[in-house]
Amino acid sequence: MEPDVPTRALTEKTAPEIPAAPEAGPSPPAEVVEPAPAAEAGASTRARSRPREYAEAILVAIIFALFARTFLFQAFQVPTASMEKNILVGDHLIVNKFIFAPHHDGFLSRLLPYRPVRRGDVLVFKFPEDPRRDFVKRTIALPGETVEIRDKAIFIEGRRLEEPEVYHSDDRIWPDDPHLPDSYRRRDQSHPFTVPAGSFFALGDNRDDSYDSRFWGAVPAANLKGRAMFVYWSFPLEPSSQRSIREVVSIALNFFRRTRWERTLLPVR
Repeated sequence: MEPDVPTRALTEKTAPEIPAAPEAGPSPPAEVVEPAPAAEAGASTRARSRPREYAEAILVAIIFALFARTFLFQAFQVPTASMEKNILVGDHLIVNKFIFAPHHDGFLSRLLPYRPVRRGDVLVFKFPEDPRRDFVKRTIALPGETVEIRDKAIFIEGRRLEEPEVYHSDDRIWPDDPHLPDSYRRRDQSHPFTVPAGSFFALGDNRDDSYDSRFWGAVPAANLKGRAMFVYWSFPLEPSSQRSIREVVSIALNFFRRTRWERTLLPVR
């Protein structure tokens, strides 16, 4: 006996037909952009920045050197024998420029060791009669003090000054004779002289061969460049504003043999 099922129910259902989409033509190939490798990009950036880094480093070094030379330290070459035997001709000195500089209470005054000039300081200063020239002498008398010279001996306020660093190349003592040239009479004798305010009485250690305050007076504080600290190089060569090629070659060939190495970094006292 057949089941009582409608004939329609046994008929296979077919899915409704979906109209086919029109066939599309071939699509153009997509443009592909390949990124540059990371290593190559980094190398290119470093290559471009390296010259700039060098330029910045050189600029900073130049600025620091100018600042240091202007405000902190400066090198000087000793041109004469007026400070022998302590400072020799051909000594190259490092000079502390900030120690006597005018200053106000503040950060720099606490950071940098400012102090006034003391007796015995070796000064580098602009020559009062020709500021284009630099002199190096030792401080003997301070502002307001009265200095006198008797037979080569120095007296400050009537008391003899002990000077262990002084060198006398001439044992003769010239009298205070007006008939003698000033170079002899003032060398060994001097009437009492009161140092003006803001000035210093400075003499060379080579007392018989020094052109100093005995002949042209006191050194104004405004002329001071600084205090000599130490010898950084010593070479027995006369100073000159312009060296010939022969002199430069001679220095190069004899640098190690003639440099006075024992004076390198020698403190100036």
